Amino acid sequence: MKVIVGLGNPGPQYAETRHNIGFLFIDGLAEALGLQFRTKFQGLWTEGSVQGERLLLLKPHTFMNLSGRSVRELVNFYKIAPEDILIVHDDMDLPLGKLRLRDHGSAGGHNGIKSIMAELGTETFWRLKLGVGRPPKEWDPARYVLSPFGETELPAIEDLLERAEKAAGLWLKGDVGRAMNIYHR
Repeated sequence: MKVIVGLGNPGPQYAETRHNIGFLFIDGLAEALGLQFRTKFQGLWTEGSVQGERLLLLKPHTFMNLSGRSVRELVNFYKIAPEDILIVHDDMDLPLGKLRLRDHGSAGGHNGIKSIMAELGTETFWRLKLGVGRPPKEWDPARYVLSPFGETELPAIEDLLERAEKAAGLWLKGDVGRAMNIYHR
């Protein structure tokens, strides 16, 4: 059994923001798999089967800074090992449209990851970091991640989400080396 968690904030005012790219990813994956969300684990979740593997998808509705609470509830309920968890989230340190797959590391200043690390008691779980780029110098970083993508950025985001879905598919198969070689460009 594998779990993919997309990070974001609940509510329509956050729906299309940079910080919610994890939610956008999970929504697209659920739609592609024909899955419907239900409420549980302090969030929205669904389950299905991909390539013979049972897959759980989760969108925590605890707000970003408390994402770990929702993740911990699901992980404890199903007794999921940390190596079977993939967290999909925004990353300002990656240029817009870039992605990185990592199996451990620091939170890198991301409060959602900090919360998950604290609640799970480990930094060893998979992350799929989706690049949203750095804010302009005059912007506060918090304001930047809570702002929507610009019209000119949307093609890059659509391409990023497609590549992220393919990388996640390789992660599901256990082919992480191939995922890193193909999609770390």
